[in-house]
Amino acid sequence: MHTDTTHSLNDAIVIGGSYAGLSAAMQLARARRRVLVIDAGVRRNRFARASHGFIGQDGRAPGDIAAEAKAQVLAYPNVRWLDGTAAQAERHDGGFRVTTADGATEHARKVVIATGVVDELPAIDGLAQRWGSSVFHCPYCHGYELDEGRIGVLASSALSMHHALMLPDWGQTTFFLNDAFVPDGAQRAALAARGVTVEAEPIARLEDAATVLLRDGRRLTMDGLFTATRTRLASPVAEQLGCALEEGPTGAFVQADAMQATSVPGVFACGDAARAAGNVAISVGAGAMAGAAAHRSLMFD
Repeated sequence: MHTDTTHSLNDAIVIGGSYAGLSAAMQLARARRRVLVIDAGVRRNRFARASHGFIGQDGRAPGDIAAEAKAQVLAYPNVRWLDGTAAQAERHDGGFRVTTADGATEHARKVVIATGVVDELPAIDGLAQRWGSSVFHCPYCHGYELDEGRIGVLASSALSMHHALMLPDWGQTTFFLNDAFVPDGAQRAALAARGVTVEAEPIARLEDAATVLLRDGRRLTMDGLFTATRTRLASPVAEQLGCALEEGPTGAFVQADAMQATSVPGVFACGDAARAAGNVAISVGAGAMAGAAAHRSLMFD
């Protein structure tokens, strides 16, 4: 039998304590509201050595950014932090009840979902071990550091065409089709116009830092590789609460309006869980909006 460990009623529970969740919690904390952050401790960018494109933090280790942000949020006495996984979320008594995997139960008037997504990597031998170090998904986050070198795009679907057309701005691009996608005539012409080399031979495995070993035995050494992943929501809480989802190009995400409000009154969503694509800077901005909107909802709804 689970024990109800509720303290006083929280004004808001933020589910997910990475960049978006911390940003949302900061706004609510500064509005002097009682905030609980529940965090499972699994950041999406934990594999990356450095985070780029976030003004004021460019090139810094992502774990260091998150740790400093957490310390700043917890400096507010009206914020509590719970290490754990939100296993169940439901409407309850005019508000919401969230139960963690170890049975702790918390109640709140509002909920902010900032649980992120999980990347489902292409099944290429050697890719998972290089994810975040020499294989990436975001050119804006990691393209510049390749110093206009040799860049490979590993096709995973038709979406990879977008990647292949983008990457020439960052270096000499080779598009490895790998039996995952076959460009038509117009697409081949567009690739040629961008100076992209198309390689149709399937990939056997990745070696060294970013060397592509093809099935015919050729080895093409790259300075970095990019691929489009499929994504899935990292937590079931949005669906448990009845939030509408939207199908994006890489997977489903929580539908949210310009104020980060979901289809369920009193529930807000931000970060990668609530958009088709994103990065740290975008997540922080969306989190700030979600926190401010949740505060407004506490005042007026």
